[in-house]
Amino acid sequence: MYGWVGKILRVNLGTGDVAVEDLCPEIARKYLGARGLGEKIFMDEVDPKVDPLGPENKLIFAAGPLTGTMAPSAGRYNVVTKGPLTGTVAASNSGGYFGPELKYAGYDAIIIEGQAREPVYLWINNDKVKLRPATHLWGKVVSETTDSILTETDPEAKVACIGPGGENLVLFAGVVNDKHRAAGRTGVGAVMGAKKLKAVAVRGTGGVKVADRDAFLKAVFAARAKVLAHPVTSAGLPTYGTNILVNVLNQAGALPTRNFQTGYFETADKISGETHTATRLVRKKACFGCTMSCGRVTTVPGGPYASSGEGPEYEATWAFGAQCGVDDFDAICKANFLCNELGIDPISMGSTIACAMNLYQEGLLDEASAGLPLRFGNAAAIVKLTEDTGFKRGLGAELALGSYRFAEKRGRPDLSMSVKKQEIPAYEPRGVQGMGLEYATSNRGGCHVRGYLTSPEILGIPEKLDPDSIGEKPVWLKTFQDLTAALDSSGVCLFLTFAIGAPELADLLTAATGLEFTVDDFMICGERIWNLERLFNLAAGLTAADDTLPPRLLNEPMPSGPNQGKVARVPEMLPSYYQVRGWTQEGTPTEEKLVALGLA
Repeated sequence: MYGWVGKILRVNLGTGDVAVEDLCPEIARKYLGARGLGEKIFMDEVDPKVDPLGPENKLIFAAGPLTGTMAPSAGRYNVVTKGPLTGTVAASNSGGYFGPELKYAGYDAIIIEGQAREPVYLWINNDKVKLRPATHLWGKVVSETTDSILTETDPEAKVACIGPGGENLVLFAGVVNDKHRAAGRTGVGAVMGAKKLKAVAVRGTGGVKVADRDAFLKAVFAARAKVLAHPVTSAGLPTYGTNILVNVLNQAGALPTRNFQTGYFETADKISGETHTATRLVRKKACFGCTMSCGRVTTVPGGPYASSGEGPEYEATWAFGAQCGVDDFDAICKANFLCNELGIDPISMGSTIACAMNLYQEGLLDEASAGLPLRFGNAAAIVKLTEDTGFKRGLGAELALGSYRFAEKRGRPDLSMSVKKQEIPAYEPRGVQGMGLEYATSNRGGCHVRGYLTSPEILGIPEKLDPDSIGEKPVWLKTFQDLTAALDSSGVCLFLTFAIGAPELADLLTAATGLEFTVDDFMICGERIWNLERLFNLAAGLTAADDTLPPRLLNEPMPSGPNQGKVARVPEMLPSYYQVRGWTQEGTPTEEKLVALGLA
């Protein structure tokens, strides 16, 4: 095979058995790799009703056919499982260098089954695969774990591991590779912790063969030229990182503030990308094969939050910042670095703290039980509670359940700003209507990278849409969701879509794999993957009733700012969205649609 390396590694943690299997070419053609391939394997082998933290759940690491090639930003891989936070199918995407190394070792995917009796880590050195004891690593943070494993194996290896958050089954724990890149959402790290798998370390000295070298290089250079020419991918992201969005969203009145009570943060500039770059940035950093270098190496040189690490990205800055009413950027950095080390999702962490602050504001959580005053704006609280959550200490043991379960225990689940129990990210649906529909219909709970209508609604890419309009949003969202599903499954970065789209990605796939992918072929792959995810979730027990937003966003008009008086209009858009998808009004794919996609 070309593009794909054609092999899948299967590891049973309970028995210690290891097997290498051939990748089915037909499945690869229909589901590409990474997200799509992992989910196809997962759905074929796992009961949708499985306990996410039980031994029968499986965990799949999967790369795409473009991962590890010269295609732009081709460093992505996915961790696929059933998410304990949401109960949905979970495909959590990460960059860095782990995905390419997996391909160079000779594998498109790793299927991890069963549960170890004692902590272990998986060491893959090309065709030599072994489970090693990891009791001595249990309890270590991500950087210590990574350094120890590199010492024990090979300094050139790439490590994906969990921190204390995953070990302690924090429901929004992630898997962190290369110390700072994370498959961060839906709780994939908790699944790894339940399996007592501390890490996967990979060393590969092979390569990835492409079918038509000349055609592939031509497609690569054409795509790179567009990336280097576009103002977002050539200037905005390299200069300011993703935090460039702080002021942009705030000025649009769509920066969720104080647990989505409003959409404007008065002191947003203190936590903006401009401030980050001017005061705390050491250097920018890129993932594999990327010219954008949106990663930020950051240092807080002194004071109570002195620390250094990578980030924070926009979502983390928002979650610990505007969402919690905090404008102390040093505290935000410290909380973000703790998330990296503990292996927990900063979006869910910050939003769960914001939910607790809202409960405190409402008199439903007191200082005695919280351990500190949980007023919005308390910078010390975001740092302390993040650490406490990772280790499940004090109130942190409850925060580790996520905001929905935390608020539900206090009789106010409506104060959880989540969809399908996953916290929604940093775009206020009352100010960007398409993002509200995206959150409501996301197959893995509240998520901004399953369609990203912020691109046309706020940034005007590929064309400007009125953020307040609703008529055209279902069609746009379906297109973006299908495009993103296929892109994720190819193994490249979502940020490429600011500059290139389906035509360029189809050309790259065609030249890499030797199989013809037209634009329609590419988009149908994405639509097939999206419907596959929907089928899993329906079988797991979710219904159309779960395609909704928190009541605050649907019923409480925005109190001030550019979007004053507006509510999220998801109920008006949802019937049209189902129709565009070829689903019934109960949100179920029709038999005709399933036949057309080869899913019947």
